[in-house]
Amino acid sequence: MHPETGWTLKPLAPLSTAEFDNWCQLLEERSGIVWREDRKSYLEVRLTSRMRELGIADYDSYYHQVLQGTRGTLEWSHLLDRLTVQETRFFRHPPSFDFALEHLQQRLLAGREALGLWSVGCSTGQEAWSLAMIAADAVRLAGSEVGFSVMATDISRSALTTARQALYSAQAIEPVSPAMRKRYLQAQEDGSYRVSKVLARRMCFARINVLELANLPFSGMDLVFCQNVLIYFRRWQRRSILNQLVERLLPGGVLVLGVGEITGWEHPDMLPVHNDKILAFVRKG
Repeated sequence: MHPETGWTLKPLAPLSTAEFDNWCQLLEERSGIVWREDRKSYLEVRLTSRMRELGIADYDSYYHQVLQGTRGTLEWSHLLDRLTVQETRFFRHPPSFDFALEHLQQRLLAGREALGLWSVGCSTGQEAWSLAMIAADAVRLAGSEVGFSVMATDISRSALTTARQALYSAQAIEPVSPAMRKRYLQAQEDGSYRVSKVLARRMCFARINVLELANLPFSGMDLVFCQNVLIYFRRWQRRSILNQLVERLLPGGVLVLGVGEITGWEHPDMLPVHNDKILAFVRKG
């Protein structure tokens, strides 16, 4: 096909109401993600980008390809990666990380022999590595030799691949303080920065759907970060996810959410943290 007349230069028509509904239903059935009307254009862009790579000219044909057999399953996984990788950055919400550092220091003073942290929906890793930095700082400031570990989970394979590489641009690491850069980041010849092996040894990445938390074997967490995740799910699913996260917390452990992500949630084992700058809960005991 001649490049000047090829279909790839022609913009696809907007998703029809029926097509949009079909994709929304598929997304919710397979991942639990609720795709809102105000994100329709984002869905169109992501679908169009992938369809052009495959040489598919209409939404309906691509939809049916995703549904067909092993090939469709693999294609669905590829598409889901594109739809779920969220923009993130180091220390995205500073008050939450300030609170987390203080909490970890208190846990160490209380005699904890090891610290367990979890980044739920870690995307490309900046949140998880930020947590590792504050955990290392908490141990350092306490003059302790206590170990710590960070579990980082996400549904996107491509996001986890980036997170595991632990390599970020100079622009990406701007929110990291100069002192932390010196301690935990290593400058590369091309101007990028790699997270130090000291932190990498403490990190474990895993692909997990938050709707399947009941199947997870791990628990014993001192700190769980779950920010900018719940907004993609229905209200009853949010509550179910939170209830599962509570079960992974130790007594005195803290659950940190994104400000405004949930309202009216209560749990018999949890107490709200009274701090206007953050949204967090501590497990009783």
